[in-house]
Order: sequence, then structure tokens, then C-alpha cells
Amino acid sequence: MSLWRRIIIFLSIMGPGIITANIDNDASGITTYSVAGARFGYALLWTLIPTTIALVVIQEMVARMGAITGKGLSDLIRENYGVRSTFFMMNVLFIANFGTTVANFAGWAASMEILGFSKYLMVPLGALVIWILVVKGSYRFVERILLFACLLYFGYVISGFMSKPAWKEVLSSAFIPQIKWNSEFIMLSIAIIGTTITPWMQFYLQSSIAEKGIRKEEYKASRLDVFIGCSITDIISFFIIVTCATTLFPHGIRIHEASEAALALKPLAGNYAFLIFAISLANAALLGAIIVPLATSYYICEAMGWERGVNKTFSEAPQFMWIYSFMIVIASLLILIPGAPLVFLMILSSVLNGVLLPFVLIYVLSLVNNKKIMGGYVNSKSYNVITWGTVGVLTALTIFFVITLLLPMRAKYG
Repeated sequence: MSLWRRIIIFLSIMGPGIITANIDNDASGITTYSVAGARFGYALLWTLIPTTIALVVIQEMVARMGAITGKGLSDLIRENYGVRSTFFMMNVLFIANFGTTVANFAGWAASMEILGFSKYLMVPLGALVIWILVVKGSYRFVERILLFACLLYFGYVISGFMSKPAWKEVLSSAFIPQIKWNSEFIMLSIAIIGTTITPWMQFYLQSSIAEKGIRKEEYKASRLDVFIGCSITDIISFFIIVTCATTLFPHGIRIHEASEAALALKPLAGNYAFLIFAISLANAALLGAIIVPLATSYYICEAMGWERGVNKTFSEAPQFMWIYSFMIVIASLLILIPGAPLVFLMILSSVLNGVLLPFVLIYVLSLVNNKKIMGGYVNSKSYNVITWGTVGVLTALTIFFVITLLLPMRAKYG
């Protein structure tokens, strides 16, 4: 096969892997990386290397299942493990993803306000735009919009260079692990992994590959799409940490939200760095608000055997469109209600995602090693060693992450 033909095939396949990985850098993810850089400088950069490896391993398996079976992950779980367990998982995932959607609309509102726009205007407008995009657009059209929007993430790379970091120290921290034995450092280390590898990603990636109609003959191109997406997403994460570590950490500026990071950059790195950071946050928040409800609609409809897909009309796939619409409308309304329990919903979302991630990964490993489903595309022995090791580490860290989230709440309310 000629090089040009391979490039053309890749360009036709490209999309699901790049979009899924990049949009995992949503408002909550950007907040995690911003806080990590502001509070510990470059010390947490090294965590991105094992995180990227784990992300590539997991996403590759999910993409392979989508290409070989032509089915979504919820479909396979329902067919092989029954409706009851699938239904329970879908309900918990719905609650978790609703909290994540709220977090993304909160990020959109905050970014709009620091750019000088009223959230009471921009939140309904943003919700309406993304609702029309998915409900009225085709899969190909939506994918092109999302791919273009992914380019805006490179604003974080520009802001990283504009902050003028000490590159020797940056590279040293990226490859030589530093560990500080205090709870905040450990918590942020785990949060970086937890915000990079989430349950919804696995469902969305496999569903989008199935809807796009990628076949096993095209799998190599799809795998490259996944590798590129996973690499890009953690390059962006790297530069977010670098920006905040270079500008905020030396001044001892403590932040709790990504929007605070953007505001703090203004006097330290200039108007351009502030603007780029704020616009990139707005882009990430809005993309997250599109994809997380879309992923939820996909896996619930797959689990229940309902029609689904962006290519479908409201009359062809009413449940799919109503689930998507419900999440967009209610999440955006919550942001506009004074005193709404936003923090509680975001914490609940993190806890539920953390609890479910090990179960989802075990389902994935079980399915990808089933020869009746995958034929000759099951994992090799060496790949299984790597993936089970990855799942083991992620499970242990996830349990620790959930415990560290719940203990302060118990001390406060118990």
C-alpha cells in the first residue's frame, strides 16, 4: 500500500481517538492541572508519563473492540453479562456524568465572566448552540466541528511558552520522579490519573467508532488515531502545569479553579497569556458539555437496546435525543440558580467515576480476551500483563482517591 493511500485512509478514519482523549481535558481536568502546577511547581510533571502509557493501553483495547465487533461497550456488556448489571452501571454512570456536565457548564460560565460576559446570557446561549449542533447535525459534521475545536487546545502550549519556564528544570522534573509525602501531593497525583482516565471515555470511544463504521481492516489507522489523541491530550496537560508552575508557584498563589489561574496570569504573564488561557478554558468546558452528555446518551441507549446516534433524527431515536437534551438543559439551569449544590455534584461525580472505573476496566479486559467476541484480535500474553498491571495500579489509586474524598466529608458532616 502506498504512503499516500495510507494517509488518505488515516484522514478518513481520524476522529474518535483524538476527540475522546482531548475532550477528557475538560473544565475539571484543566482545574486539576492548574492547581497541581500552582501548588507544587514542576514536581508533578513526571506523573504524566505513566498516565499517558496507561491511557494508551486502555484506549487501544476499547478502540479495537469497537472496530472488530462494530458494537458499543454497553452493547457488549449487556449481551455478555445481562441487563441487570448493565442497568445498575448505567444509572450510576448517569449520575456521575451529570455532575461532570455541571462542572463543564460551571467552567464555561466562569470563563465567560472573566472575559467580561454575563453567565446569564452565555450559559443559555452555549447550551442552545451545542444542543442544535448535535440534534440537528450529522455525525460527520459534528466530528469536524469537534476536531477543529481540539486545535484550540494548543492555546495552552502557546501560554506555556509565553510564561518562559526554566526548560532544564522542566525536563528534569518530567523524567525524574519527585514524591512529597504529604496528603495534598498524593491527592493531586491520583487526581491527575483520575481526571485523565474516566469511565465515560471508554463508552464514548467505542460507540463513536461503531457509529462511524470503522471496520477491522481499518483498525491500524484507528489505533494510530488513538495513539495521537492520547499523546496530544497529555502534551496539553503538560503545558497547563508548566504555565501555572512558572507563573503562580513562585509567588505562592493558591488557586482552586482554572478560571482563577487565568485571572492570576494577567499581572504575571501579560494580557495575551491570560486571554489564551481563558479562551482555551471556555473551549474545553463547552466541548466537555457536548461530549459527556453525548457519551451518556450512547451507553444508556445501547444498554437498553434503543436506537441511538447523531445521524438519527428525534423521531428515529427519541430516547437518545431526550437524554442528551435533558442533561444539557438541567445542567445549564443549575448553573444559573443561586445556591445550587454545584460543589456537592462535582464531588459526587468524582467519587462515582472513581468507584466505577475499576469495574468498567475489568469488563473491558474480560471482553477483549473473549475469543468468541474478538476472534484473533484478543490481547497477547505480554499485553495482558501490562493491562492487568495497569488496572491493578489504577484500582488501588482509585480506592485511595475515593477514600481521601470521603473522609473529609465524613469528618465535616458525620
